[in-house]
Amino acid sequence: MPYVHGGNLVAQALAREGVSHVFTLCGGHIQHIYDGCLDEGIRVVDLRHEQAAGHCAEGWARATGQTGVALVTAGPGLTDAVTAAANAHRGGVPMILIGGQGPRFFSGMGSLQEMDHVTLMRSITKWSVQVPETRRIPDFLATAFRKANSGVPGPVFLEMPLDVLMNMEDTAGLSIPTDYRTRHVPGGDPAGIQAAADVLSKAERPVAVVGTQWWFSPYRAAIQEFLAAYDLPVFLNGGARGAVRPDDPRFFRLCRGKALQNADAIVIFGTPWDFRLGYGQDIAPGTKVVQVDLDPDVIGHNRGAQVGIVGDTGLVMQQLAQAGRRSGEGWIKQVRAMEDVRAAKMQGEMNSTDVPINPLRFSKELARSITETTTVVCDGGDIVGTAAKVVDVWRPGHWMDPGPLGTLGVGPSFAIAAKLARPADPAIIIYGDGSFGLNGMEFEAAARQGIPIVGVMGNDAAWTQIRRGQVQLFGDRAPATKLDYTRYDKMVEALGGHGEYVEQPEDIHPAIQRALDSGKPALVNVKIGSSSFREGAISV
Repeated sequence: MPYVHGGNLVAQALAREGVSHVFTLCGGHIQHIYDGCLDEGIRVVDLRHEQAAGHCAEGWARATGQTGVALVTAGPGLTDAVTAAANAHRGGVPMILIGGQGPRFFSGMGSLQEMDHVTLMRSITKWSVQVPETRRIPDFLATAFRKANSGVPGPVFLEMPLDVLMNMEDTAGLSIPTDYRTRHVPGGDPAGIQAAADVLSKAERPVAVVGTQWWFSPYRAAIQEFLAAYDLPVFLNGGARGAVRPDDPRFFRLCRGKALQNADAIVIFGTPWDFRLGYGQDIAPGTKVVQVDLDPDVIGHNRGAQVGIVGDTGLVMQQLAQAGRRSGEGWIKQVRAMEDVRAAKMQGEMNSTDVPINPLRFSKELARSITETTTVVCDGGDIVGTAAKVVDVWRPGHWMDPGPLGTLGVGPSFAIAAKLARPADPAIIIYGDGSFGLNGMEFEAAARQGIPIVGVMGNDAAWTQIRRGQVQLFGDRAPATKLDYTRYDKMVEALGGHGEYVEQPEDIHPAIQRALDSGKPALVNVKIGSSSFREGAISV
């Protein structure tokens, strides 16, 4: 049997997990892994910043439901990737981050980029550890994939010193792990399932809220059984968007707050009562709450749960569909009336001919360009908050927002990952002009590697989500939130992509179509003005 270096062992372990792509920025500490990936047929996709590489790994998981992998070098390579790991940790997304380190025989002597990575990463990962020797690489990677995917998914950090990756091992003497993680998920306690079914069956005004844990469930299809059994309005959060088609009569998105306030029973699946749901504080005191989550510590947090079930969202949905049934008329019509009132208030601005372009008109024209196969990536503040109320997604894994950490700069990485996962499907970024500044150089990486993503930017020359409230509080004492109407489209052209600049509302849709048809990474830079739609909006 042949001798192989540690980088080969890393690649072989990734291949056993079905990993087809890894995301990276080059570094001397990790180049042996690249060599191994070439042997295993794993595509090495390189980015211009380690944060972007980490976001690509998270984006891969959000697009495919499978664990994403990023490789970064030591020191600043790893610290640059901290934000990506933190975003995956808060969002509950499975990801393996492998970081380099100087040779162990130089430990403590001040080798290049030496620092204590393992301690740094412990608070934002499910497991952070150094691989102690070359022959343990298969074992540690098996454990990493197990930990990343057990319970609430999340990121894992493995530090691999240079000598561990360079050393040679005889594969004949290695014990390669098999059957090291279960593919089965936990279901709900039968007593809890029956109690929840009783609550929902008797409810006159039930509402369901479904979050990102649904996307990582092997029983995703059970949502249709659940909705058919209880015939209730559903609101989708984060990675669950696309779980129900927009033309389904039970699908709602504009009136969530009002529906929750009027509900007599709420079932919340796989998402916390955080700022996105008003911390659960706006719900009527007598409303019964059924809360389903993989994390028992989440149940009852911020808002008490009359029935708490620790379990996988999809499997619990299947159990509930089998345990009860609701027959009631009129409630969905009432919620539809709430939705229609909200939609009607938006129509004037959606049809506005103002120049600079109204953000709701921008969103309407963007929505015209979204097909049933388009992946929609969100990378912005105010413009994303507006467009999310207008743009539809039709399939699971096709809506990719930053998640509850609210990290900006994810756009090109998430889009690159989605485009690599589904090459035939368009990947469009809803962009803010502020967000573009964080990782705009990734358009060069996309152009060089033939990955045609498309950004559509609502450019209002400001960090508007912050500036709006800042001006209200401080008047003209409002530094650090004003930008210029910069020609970011020209920058993308210079990086090898396609650029469009739009000032008239009727020109938005044709410009997006030209960008999609260009076959290049592209940016449609749309000059927009202000809107009253999100006045008073604040997320803290």
